[in-house]
Amino acid sequence: MKICEVFRSIQGEGKTIGFPTLFIRTSGCNLRCSWCDTTYAMEGGRELSVQDILELAADEDHICVTGGEPMLQKDCPDLLRALASGGKSVVLETNGSMDLSAVPSSESIVISMDIKCPSSGMQDRMLFDNIGLLKKKDQLKFIIADYTDMSHAIDVMEKYSPRCECIFSPVGGMDLEPLAEDVLGRRLRVRVLPQLHKIIWGNRTGV
Repeated sequence: MKICEVFRSIQGEGKTIGFPTLFIRTSGCNLRCSWCDTTYAMEGGRELSVQDILELAADEDHICVTGGEPMLQKDCPDLLRALASGGKSVVLETNGSMDLSAVPSSESIVISMDIKCPSSGMQDRMLFDNIGLLKKKDQLKFIIADYTDMSHAIDVMEKYSPRCECIFSPVGGMDLEPLAEDVLGRRLRVRVLPQLHKIIWGNRTGV
């Protein structure tokens, strides 16, 4: 697998926010979101085998496989399966444009899937059939920049009725008040979350 970086930090997003986590960041992405904060992961990296990664993760309980886009790596399903079989709690961060049918079915694997809103410029690249693959344990994330993004997110939820929890976060991960007030005003049944790692460390890499 082509790996951009491996580091230990606090999970900054989603339902497992706050847990000390080992991050496996793969290289390469098929999208070019306008507000992407990990452009350095789009190319380069080093080759690591599934076994190499398992050894790095041996003493860890929580693993996040992220990117880039992990599902571009052909060994990604094998890695997820091996981590789950080893007793790890695994989160797969995926951008919503890749077929997720190959993701192993396991209670230990949480799919954290994005739906890109119009501000990203990538809203037409989404594979909405994936929403039907998500289970209650998974999560669907929307990064919200403005009212157009908010309307788009609401339309997607109403059309596809995801079984999992939906999470709204502001672009940049920290300016929560306008988004929280809008969610409350609309009486939406979603979770509003920051990017905790940015609140702690700012826009540093490797955290």
